[in-house]
Amino acid sequence: MTKKPVRFRPSAFNPPPSNFLLPPSGPDDDRFMSEALKEARKALARGEFPVGCVLVYGDRVIARGRRKGTAHGGGNELDHAEMVALRRLVKMKQAPEAAAITAYSTMEPCLMCFSALMLHGIGAIVYAYEDAMGGGTACPRARLNPLYRDSRIMIRGGIQRGESLALFKAFFSDPANRYWRASHLAEYTLKQR
Repeated sequence: MTKKPVRFRPSAFNPPPSNFLLPPSGPDDDRFMSEALKEARKALARGEFPVGCVLVYGDRVIARGRRKGTAHGGGNELDHAEMVALRRLVKMKQAPEAAAITAYSTMEPCLMCFSALMLHGIGAIVYAYEDAMGGGTACPRARLNPLYRDSRIMIRGGIQRGESLALFKAFFSDPANRYWRASHLAEYTLKQR
């Protein structure tokens, strides 16, 4: 049975571009999102914001990253999981063509990460949980300069959303974690079912 295309829904607060239909997800999406979730669990175990990312080429993970710098209330806003994974990709001696790489992230990339993925030429982004406060994938690219406007990056959200949501709920429910406490994202996340 062929799956129907799904309507793109990056966050509850940013409407998708009109007529933005994406190809249906497949079994590889679940497989690779599970790898990103492993990275997010490692981050959570260290008291970090539970975002994990893997970069995939063909049928294998070629780079991994997880959020750093948020434990104990730290405010490092540079070491997002996607940025860590991209740094590892850049260090590869023979990295594959970027357009053939898919980034799997447990949270919708923020504007910084989304821009970095586009600038690097990554072909697709698949994420689990929408970032209702800072998600960047629904920005109105049509109004941006050609470098961003003309990007052909594909985006699909909601893959293993429930598993990712559980990690964010655990993070925001733990009084020891102060990062983004009392934020719109924390309130939104804790209300989700």
